[in-house]
Amino acid sequence: MSEIWFRAGEATVLASEGQVTDAMPEILIGSVRGPVGHAFASMMGQSAGHTRMFVIRDLNQMVRPPAIMTSKVTIPNAAYVDLLGGVVQAAFGDAIVDSISEGILPKDGLDDLCMIITVWLDPRCPEDPNLDKKDLYRTNYEALKIAIGRAMKGEPTTKELIANRKTIKHYALDGVIDY
Repeated sequence: MSEIWFRAGEATVLASEGQVTDAMPEILIGSVRGPVGHAFASMMGQSAGHTRMFVIRDLNQMVRPPAIMTSKVTIPNAAYVDLLGGVVQAAFGDAIVDSISEGILPKDGLDDLCMIITVWLDPRCPEDPNLDKKDLYRTNYEALKIAIGRAMKGEPTTKELIANRKTIKHYALDGVIDY
């Protein structure tokens, strides 16, 4: 049985200039016998506007440990689903496999783990005639690897959060709150 009971992580990787391909995945990693496994099994049904799918690298190439991904926002159209279930899904699959090969995720006990990943894909992506799918792949690949690493290391630590409480603020608060 895995010693990894419940780990959470997130990351943001910003798009290249002129792109709307920012990536902001959030991830839960844990034992299939624990709360993450229970949530994973509960997500097997679909919810209107929030498609859930296994992370695969390509046809017949589901990643291990099993990972399920779902959109953070209501999916507006089929073009959005194509990007989510294509470029983003492939980026996540590659990031998970590389996280194992690089030792970010332990090779031992992988059969006892599962992952839940929430995905934010800018709704402007499908309509953007200049969408750079390579950048969409890059941002999602990098962000998921960072999120997995943070989850496994427990970052940021409480000590770090307290230390930067007065120096770091949410980007949406710029000009709203003075620290």
